[in-house]
Amino acid sequence: MIEYVWLIPLLPAVGFLFNGLIGRWYNLDKRVVSWVACSVLGLSFFFSILVFFSLLKLPPDARAAVPDKVLFDWIVSGGLKTVIGYKIDPLSIVMAMVVSGVSFFIHIYSVGYMHDDPGFTRYFAYLNLFVFMMLTLVLANNFLLMFVGWEGVGLCSYLLIGFWFERDAPANAGKKAFVVNRVGDFGFLLGMFLIFAHLGTLEFNEVFAKAHLLDPVTVTMITLLLFVGATGKSAQIPLYVWLPDAMEGPTPVSSLIHAATMVTSGVYMIARCHVIYSMAPVSMAVVAIFGAATAIYAASMGILQFDIKRVLAYSTISQLGYMFLAVGVGAFSAGIFHLMTHAFFKGLLFLGAGSVMHALSGELDMRKMGGLWKKTPITFWTFLMATLAIAGIPGFSGFFSKDEILWQAFSSPHGHLFLWLVGAVAAGMTAFYMFRLTFVTFLGQCRASEEVKKHIHESPPIMTVPLIILAVLSVIGGYVGIPHVLGGRNYFHEFLAPVLGGLPEGAGHASLSLIKSAYAAGAVEEIGSVNWEIILMVVSVVIALIGISIALYLYILKPDVPKRLAQRFRTLYTIVFNKYYVDEIYEACFVSSAKKIGTFFWREFDDGVVDRSVNLVAGLMLWWGRVLRKIQTGYVQGYALGILLGAVVVIIFLIK
Repeated sequence: MIEYVWLIPLLPAVGFLFNGLIGRWYNLDKRVVSWVACSVLGLSFFFSILVFFSLLKLPPDARAAVPDKVLFDWIVSGGLKTVIGYKIDPLSIVMAMVVSGVSFFIHIYSVGYMHDDPGFTRYFAYLNLFVFMMLTLVLANNFLLMFVGWEGVGLCSYLLIGFWFERDAPANAGKKAFVVNRVGDFGFLLGMFLIFAHLGTLEFNEVFAKAHLLDPVTVTMITLLLFVGATGKSAQIPLYVWLPDAMEGPTPVSSLIHAATMVTSGVYMIARCHVIYSMAPVSMAVVAIFGAATAIYAASMGILQFDIKRVLAYSTISQLGYMFLAVGVGAFSAGIFHLMTHAFFKGLLFLGAGSVMHALSGELDMRKMGGLWKKTPITFWTFLMATLAIAGIPGFSGFFSKDEILWQAFSSPHGHLFLWLVGAVAAGMTAFYMFRLTFVTFLGQCRASEEVKKHIHESPPIMTVPLIILAVLSVIGGYVGIPHVLGGRNYFHEFLAPVLGGLPEGAGHASLSLIKSAYAAGAVEEIGSVNWEIILMVVSVVIALIGISIALYLYILKPDVPKRLAQRFRTLYTIVFNKYYVDEIYEACFVSSAKKIGTFFWREFDDGVVDRSVNLVAGLMLWWGRVLRKIQTGYVQGYALGILLGAVVVIIFLIK
């Protein structure tokens, strides 16, 4: 089945064309539209699984040596030759399964969530296009085709975030996402140009085979520029500002963007380019530091938000920071592992939030919720499972992936004790704000209006079944990567090892240099490596439990305390609640200036130069027409005189 890998992205494209053209042109019934949209995703997921099992049958070394599936030449110009071709290896197929699988469940959920929306057909056409672009990105065998998918998901995010474009907020959010991502994409494009300029190719296999020809400065520049692109797509500091505003789109779109598509692009790209990143230690350090900083920075903003979707948005930014921390310390498989488990529980959390909104007539403010667990039991229990997973509680998927990242951040040669500490604190903050969200939303007394209370109900099966499936995956998804220290086997790492290589040197046994430095500083006692890994694991769990306990105390046992704390630390509270005023700073420093420059060129250059030049030419033609019009007198003798004079001029010219 490996040779049929091209069907994986093709099927969603067929769904897009069918619903986008035939569905809208003939105004097809919603059942037909939804059936087509979901079926093509289901088939795409099915073929992803078939290719996965075909790879699994091969010996480990052969899995990374499967020839690319090249369909046809695309651009052949001078030294540039690119093809439409797909990469077939463990990394691309894992990503294809995650993208198509989670997207399939989101599509099914959307049938119920969007059933009354007048843009139903357009919505599913865009959704299919989004998945097609993401699958193109993760399956591409060259940088240029990856860039098509890269730009495609940016376009689709604009279309879906601004889906309800008749309202100002979604329209502005869509534009913001589009513009901010263009900033990052410029860096990606420059990095791609540098690769071609120095290596003469954009095909992955050739680039990585020739990577040793690059000097350290060049490879550092390339990797940093590619990382700039990643900060835009994956919402890292400083280009994260578009993602919270993306909540203006339909909730299933938020789930799709945050769980299965767009925001994971940057992490995947760095993992795919691990060969050149491993040659650039400065870039690796930059990626790890930015990832750790984003993880704790975004977590701090999630603590005080009351909009249920925005809390989840900042949670996504923070979790993406974890993934960048992982790939930055060289733990590429750990980063992809967390990407997969995060897709399960974050997709579930957003769909659960949509189910809550469905029950409360679209309400987003957690302060107007409460007491929902009795009336929406499926939503509550599945949401709780996802919350336990993201908090890193043992037995749930997030525990295995998060703790592998923390361990690698400490023990890897590229890691550091400080990186582990930042990650551990961010984990505690995550546990706090996620259980704050769960407690305030589902427990206590219902604070909704009396009219809303009358209509609170559980979502229909077409919405709850995807919740249950994702809840199961949020529990069992981590068991493919049980650490050896717990007596398990990391099947996930073993499957990706032919592509991403082994664990960083020193991982799996404590990095002696880090332990010695910590020991010399008096921070720890020097102990055996296995015990050290277990102790760090226990510490991270304890930190998470402390975060949960604080949330329980503040929002269930003593719900009046948060208000008093906000009054006592009003300045700090105001700064954090307003997201450190970053949007306002960007508005003052960049957006406002860009608008003024644009307005200047519009008025002075476009209106003053271009339009006036056009009007001048038109005016000259009008004047010349009026002059020539006088020649047309209507008198024959005048025309005869003109002919005679013309003949005289010709004769004189010929005589000379």
